[in-house]
Amino acid sequence: MRVIAGTARRLQLKTPKGMETRPTTDRIKETLFNMIQDEVYGVSFLDLFSGSGGIGIEALSRGAKRACFVDSNRQAAEIIRENLDFTRLADRAEVFNCTALTALSRMQGGEPFQVAFMDPPYGRGLEKDVLRSESFYRVLSDKALVIIEADLETVLSPEETSGFRMLKEKIYKTNKHIFLEKEEQTGSRQ
Repeated sequence: MRVIAGTARRLQLKTPKGMETRPTTDRIKETLFNMIQDEVYGVSFLDLFSGSGGIGIEALSRGAKRACFVDSNRQAAEIIRENLDFTRLADRAEVFNCTALTALSRMQGGEPFQVAFMDPPYGRGLEKDVLRSESFYRVLSDKALVIIEADLETVLSPEETSGFRMLKEKIYKTNKHIFLEKEEQTGSRQ
């Protein structure tokens, strides 16, 4: 796995050993960033269930102002730190080695994120837990872009995406990206 474009272009990234993480392939990552390239420069980027950190590092390499990485696996968090050091992007990054919900709770009150990406383990409903989390909603800026990498069977109901507007889905052979936009806050969330 490598960085596709930007200041860290072509640098190879380490990935955790074993089957607990499944890094986003270079081809899918390139397709994703071609779709969101205008949304990344100068933003605060949140990478939940980060694995090797490849998505957040790609965002930093392409000009994101800062990125926060979250993974509960200790080995994955260490590899993210190593990849950030190797790409010389560590000074604009923060790594949380805890669950997504714990990290989101700790982030409240900080600078909001304009883009959030999550790639949770498939089939556990973790993306739905995050979307329902008041902490997640609060750490995002109004109109923040949320991208979920999910298996092809994942379906999000209107109740599960309350406070977010469905923009589109991009379907690949083995998985898909779901694009949501945080609705502007007009009081409390429904």
